[in-house]
Amino acid sequence: MEEITFENLKKWQKNSYLLIDIRDEGLVSYGMIPGAVHISMDELEAGDSSVMADIAPEKKMVFYCQIGRKSKEIGDLNSLADKECYSLAGGYIGYIRSEMLNEAEREEKQRKAEDSIRKKYHKSLFSSFARACKTYRLINDGDHIAVCISGGKDSMLMAKLFQEIQRHKKVNFELTFLVMDPGYNKENRELLESNAKALGIPVSIFESDIFDAVDTIEKSPCYICARMRRGYLYSKAKELGCNKIALGHHYDDVIETILMGMLHGGQIQTMMPKLHSTNFAGMELIRPMYFIRESDICAWRDYNDLHFLQCACHFTDTCTTCHEDGTTSSKRLETKKLIAQLKKDNPFIESNIFKSVENVNLDTVIAYKKKGVRHSFLEGY
Repeated sequence: MEEITFENLKKWQKNSYLLIDIRDEGLVSYGMIPGAVHISMDELEAGDSSVMADIAPEKKMVFYCQIGRKSKEIGDLNSLADKECYSLAGGYIGYIRSEMLNEAEREEKQRKAEDSIRKKYHKSLFSSFARACKTYRLINDGDHIAVCISGGKDSMLMAKLFQEIQRHKKVNFELTFLVMDPGYNKENRELLESNAKALGIPVSIFESDIFDAVDTIEKSPCYICARMRRGYLYSKAKELGCNKIALGHHYDDVIETILMGMLHGGQIQTMMPKLHSTNFAGMELIRPMYFIRESDICAWRDYNDLHFLQCACHFTDTCTTCHEDGTTSSKRLETKKLIAQLKKDNPFIESNIFKSVENVNLDTVIAYKKKGVRHSFLEGY
């Protein structure tokens, strides 16, 4: 399929083509190119008549994926035989890079993003962030916190919220905005750096070869990648004099993890708001976005017209599996959809899932583990 650059696409008349996003739902949820429609690869391969009927025959079709690899490979589909088709060079990431800002635009972008945290999204974002920090005692005087930034919407917002809470000066602590480059390609590295600069986040970047190390692993490469990234972040943070690392998991991550543990792992567990490292003495992990809803993060992102990385590994176009805990995006998306379906009948379903691990009645639990040791209710029956 012939490629077209985003710059050349801008020269076409708007009504002469249709921009089609063929990425999976997990990636689409992180943002689409304005004006695009989403048609899945399954629908295209099946030649879904209801989908194709909406496409005007006189329009050119411009397909894009995440980095421009998949979209080049769909030209042979029978459903596209009579269409004039193109692949967008660089995909969604190429589009984002083409939108990089000059210095004046960056200053305005930073001002708007910070102002929206203080005003429009103060209650949903900053107040929830501060409440988690207070409820779980996540920040203490003398702390030096490594704010771990992956380049996605969650960690970027977390960095801005840390800057805002530090500005209030109620607790005396230090921040290091830590980015690990596990082997990003040049374009993704530049995008991450550009976003950090536009938002006024002074990142400290260090390199590792994790992507290369897991590239040849066939079984659970994303789980191993996640574990390795966590270890590298702990090690670097400790080297820099930090006593805590902060990760950007939010409320939705927590409830999805609870449900996934039950449905796929046969266990009741959750993401803890903080925990001590077992391998790095004196180090602690904290999750200050524990009470923040993902929908509010997306609203802040979209209000400020921000575009972030989701996954930038070698597997991006074949399996979008870069959640920090190593779970596949398809499994997490499946759980997200299940919760949304249950919410239609019970509007309290999300808060009930969250509260379930705060209200465990040990008198009605058959068995449980404490510090790795299994106990049965029969011990004290």
